[in-house]
Amino acid sequence: MLPQAYKRVPLLLLISAPSGAGKTTLCYNLLNQVQGLTRAITCTTRPPRKGEINGQDYYFLDETTFINHVKNGDFIEHAVVYGHHYGLLRSELISKLSSGYDVLLNVDVQGAATIREKARTDPTLSRALVTIFMCPPSLAELERRIKNRGTDSEQVIHLRLNQAKNEMTRWVEFDYLLISGTMEEDVQRVIAIMQAERMRTSRIKSLEL
Repeated sequence: MLPQAYKRVPLLLLISAPSGAGKTTLCYNLLNQVQGLTRAITCTTRPPRKGEINGQDYYFLDETTFINHVKNGDFIEHAVVYGHHYGLLRSELISKLSSGYDVLLNVDVQGAATIREKARTDPTLSRALVTIFMCPPSLAELERRIKNRGTDSEQVIHLRLNQAKNEMTRWVEFDYLLISGTMEEDVQRVIAIMQAERMRTSRIKSLEL
């Protein structure tokens, strides 16, 4: 953490990776270990699952409300997944950044591209945004991780690996490249990135000594 003398712009930390690389587990560990880091809550039109709480797990919206947000340009990024709408409200990000939280985003490669494009014309997001691409050490290791999950058929695994090959060529679009090791190594590397980014002079609002 920075000394109290620093008043800084919070981070909008975006982590992206091919499916199966382990970014969801990485994000979970970061949220548990990094003080002042919170996640952005996504809107969705899908029904709540058992135990899910509105405003904590997702913002559950009806389709009409969601489409109105789309028409009004309220989402920084949105998509349709298995027939349900998902979207991230700009107001959600601004509210948490304005409250002094560093905000964690776990998004796919296409979602990352959309958010970067929006940030180019949004000074608040542009100043806060830090992007990390998490890459497996090899396709063989990625295949091993996907198979170990035990949730996908051989056909789906083949499709995921082909998609991963394409996504891994886009690492140059990100600020940082994280070659995945052990989970603890990955967590410590991201924390090191955060510590460095927090001390960028462009993020420091004032210094009181």
